[in-house]
Amino acid sequence: MTASYTVADYLLDRLADCGVDHLFGVPGDYNLQFLDHVIAHRTLRWVGCTNELNAAYAADGYARMQGCGALLTTYGVGEISALNGVAGSFAEYVPLLHIVGAPCTGAQQRRECLHHTLGDGDFDHFRQMSAPISVAQGVLTARNACQEIDRVLQAVIQQRRPGYLLLPADVAALTTSRPVNALSAAVAEPDPAQLSAFVDCARKLLEGRQRVSLLADVLALRFGLQPMLNQWMAARPIPHATLLMGKGLFNEQQPGFVGTYSGGASLPQTREAIEDAEAILCIGTCFTDTITAGFTHRIAVEKSIEIQPFAARVGQRWFSGIGMLSAMKALMTLSDTLVPWQTSPLRASAPVAQESGALTQRRFWQTLQKHLQPHDILLGDQGTAAFGIAALTLPVGASVIVQPLWGSIGFTLPAAFGAQTARPKRRVVLVVGDGAAQLTVQELSSMLRDDQRPLILLLNNEGYTVERAIHGPEQRYNDISLWNWTQLPQALNLDCQAECAKVSNVTQLNDALTRAAHGDRLTLLEVMLPKMDIPPLLKAVTDALEARNSGR
Repeated sequence: MTASYTVADYLLDRLADCGVDHLFGVPGDYNLQFLDHVIAHRTLRWVGCTNELNAAYAADGYARMQGCGALLTTYGVGEISALNGVAGSFAEYVPLLHIVGAPCTGAQQRRECLHHTLGDGDFDHFRQMSAPISVAQGVLTARNACQEIDRVLQAVIQQRRPGYLLLPADVAALTTSRPVNALSAAVAEPDPAQLSAFVDCARKLLEGRQRVSLLADVLALRFGLQPMLNQWMAARPIPHATLLMGKGLFNEQQPGFVGTYSGGASLPQTREAIEDAEAILCIGTCFTDTITAGFTHRIAVEKSIEIQPFAARVGQRWFSGIGMLSAMKALMTLSDTLVPWQTSPLRASAPVAQESGALTQRRFWQTLQKHLQPHDILLGDQGTAAFGIAALTLPVGASVIVQPLWGSIGFTLPAAFGAQTARPKRRVVLVVGDGAAQLTVQELSSMLRDDQRPLILLLNNEGYTVERAIHGPEQRYNDISLWNWTQLPQALNLDCQAECAKVSNVTQLNDALTRAAHGDRLTLLEVMLPKMDIPPLLKAVTDALEARNSGR
């Protein structure tokens, strides 16, 4: 007998329409029957995680590489555990769907005192908690299930942010019709009058300008402008840069790329190339305190053009109703009619590595630079890791995952698991501090279970060095318990094939990175660093944060 087609099947097929082929999460009694449909699905694969927070982080890392992700938790206890991870996805424009397996409709209507609830018969508490960190929420019923699934998923894809679906167990089992058409999130046509006015104003600002720079960032990456921007800069290599959150957007080996822009903490040549231009094009930029060294950027409004996902600005004037792609195409077409812009033969230069000596932050990053490979996926946890990555010059095709806006330490280890799940043939290089790793290291067991082979560089500087740099360098709240890191993989997997080593000088690190280049097994290198040593960019950021937190 042929099994009937259910709401659960419909939801999974719609996820597949969005390019999702892995579902991360933790099983619970309210989602177990739905999970049977996941296991039986023709393309979607279940990926169990060690806890719901890590599952949210993993779904985020997956979505950054795949274009969309999905997370499954159980009602109440599970979904609340995941909220920190989902909030980070919302803050940094990462599209994923959070599915919550819920009690049956009848039990909710009778306001029964069920486990995983607050005991008051109100089953809407947790959806309300998720509302501020999701662009759409749906509570599925027998009458609305398919329409709500489509509505929420379309909002996720259009706005590149999380959505929320509450799926009662009985609704998931209901029979329904298969979708007739593939799910699509149509891009709204721009308002013709607004687009025309934008072009006219942009022309007036750019006319006669020869020194034009381009600063692009994370939203250009999230909304799919990377191929267009790289083609444009290859054909017309004007000085261009990213901020840390959008690093990896450009081919950093091409002429015209001048480095990672960090406001007053930028290299002098980077800051001059961007800020001193006669006109500055800002594409998808998001100027946060951490990536601008405390808002020290100097992007003059009167000489800049800004393109955001759903609006654009020329000087002081904003134009609504213009999508990012439409504004970008119009700007590129306009540029062909203007005085030719000066191109730059310069490109960012990699630091020269020292061949010997005890490891410091500077020597570590210089050594790592020469061992990076084309198409690496590089992750740096918030702190010394992320701000060290800012100074690297990426090889061709490399991607970067950092979280400088939400800044949840421990994010990158599960995110690396998700990113590797999305791109199993690319090498994942994770740089994470010892303090951050202690928060989420359980997901190392999932990497080993799934035979993933990342290179993990664990920076051992005896605690929360980024916090020490901000305040309380000798206070015990910045200390952590010291672990035997190189034996941890063996404790987390019975058939562990990982290679682990502790390195404390440049020669040892060079040798270990050379061995790890083959990528034939998971490699964990414990990198011993001075307790108070931090990258130069982080010093500028922590000084600014301490001043602001002190009210100065």
